[in-house]
Amino acid sequence: MGAEQIRRWESGALAHAVSDPFGQGPLPWLRGSENYFDDTGQVVPWYADLARSTGGGTRTADDVHRQIKGFVSPGAAAPGEAIDFHITVDPPQQFSVDVYRIGHYGGDGASKITTSPRLSGIVQPPPLAADRTVSCHHWWMSWRLQIPSYWSVGAYVAVLTTADGYRSHIPFTVRHDHPADLLLLLPDITWQAYNLYPEDGRTGASLYHAWDERGRLLGEEDAAVTITFDRPYAGAGLPLHVGHAYDFIRWAERYGYDLAYADARDLHAGRVDPSRYRGLVFPGHDEYWSLPMRRAAERARDSGTSLVFLSANTMYWQVGLAPSASNEPDRLLTCRKRRGPGKSALWREVDRPEQQLLGIQYAGRVPEPHPLVVRNAEHWLWDSTGAVDGDEIPGLVAGEADRYFPRTSLPEHDNRILLAHSPYEDSEGATRHQETSLYQAPSGALVFASGTFAWSPALDRPGHTDRRIQRATANLLDRICKRD
Repeated sequence: MGAEQIRRWESGALAHAVSDPFGQGPLPWLRGSENYFDDTGQVVPWYADLARSTGGGTRTADDVHRQIKGFVSPGAAAPGEAIDFHITVDPPQQFSVDVYRIGHYGGDGASKITTSPRLSGIVQPPPLAADRTVSCHHWWMSWRLQIPSYWSVGAYVAVLTTADGYRSHIPFTVRHDHPADLLLLLPDITWQAYNLYPEDGRTGASLYHAWDERGRLLGEEDAAVTITFDRPYAGAGLPLHVGHAYDFIRWAERYGYDLAYADARDLHAGRVDPSRYRGLVFPGHDEYWSLPMRRAAERARDSGTSLVFLSANTMYWQVGLAPSASNEPDRLLTCRKRRGPGKSALWREVDRPEQQLLGIQYAGRVPEPHPLVVRNAEHWLWDSTGAVDGDEIPGLVAGEADRYFPRTSLPEHDNRILLAHSPYEDSEGATRHQETSLYQAPSGALVFASGTFAWSPALDRPGHTDRRIQRATANLLDRICKRD
């Protein structure tokens, strides 16, 4: 691959990653013995060709040559159900699938659960594209994973490896409907919204970007309106921002929280019964919400189930979900944004501002990390953290930030408090403020919103952990779970 091509599809990742200052290279999920490093010990970005940089070994597949790429349907399933893998391999050769579960696992971050038999890979047809919608729904099924009854629920990653050493990834979720203290909801809808597959300088499109005929990256006005889950994730096959959810999972499982797992599409489709849980946790960047998702979250709060939002820019765009061409439900994702006829897709512009659920709402990007400034340190959330009013927690306001909007109505509440008030400079050099919010609904449910991208990474991301944020989060979850 020439330098011109590398720059072209590298640009897609860079365009999206500007709002996530926590990238750790291609594998934010695994810290064990399998590492993607070059000979100098540096993590190699997913868009680099490791064969050329190291002289051999495992290499990351790309969207131009499609050495090995794949997706699953459905994206979440229960023990006893099956997940179908649709995989292309070029040139055709044998490949295998190693399945890992995300967790603490003594600090490794994941544990290998099973390995497929050697499978025969074929070159699947090129992606189909119609009006910026790119789909691989016509790919043949390559392997069916029947989930054993004894598997633990959780977030999983399938690692695809060809006989000649190319590698890619596919995330999926194992869920069940058994009661638990906390239900962790993985933001697969937002993950897909950012997916620019294929990042080939020609075909790929997300809800943010597409390419012109010269291979230049175009902005939102020329991006897709409808995208599909029937395609791989770009690059190494892991979604942008996926590490935020994995940070929370590693930390929460380390300390023994009773967790159940589901995807945002499970919440949308009504497969989540909030009455089975003391709290619903939204651990990562969760920007795109459907109307059924919002109604389910509001019903959960109003019936006494607490809500925990550990990022910022949550529930900003309203989306619709529709069946695929083969009538599989919730495979097409549509967001018109500000284009075309009809109402805006911004929740706040259709008289349903995010603040009416979250207590705060999106204020803007944070170009450079700033400290989070503690407020109301006498509150129980800050117990045993050592924090006092005005304390600065370095780097905790980063990526994007939320704040309280005084002219926007608040949700009904018995009490409400802001637990951080942090100045930062926006891209124009103007001073803005981030805020962290907690309120108690009349039902008794607590609703917490961190108001920053950096909260989950502070739980278990090397170089970003902070014991005060870890303790504050434990104080919150322990109260929700009624743990001593």
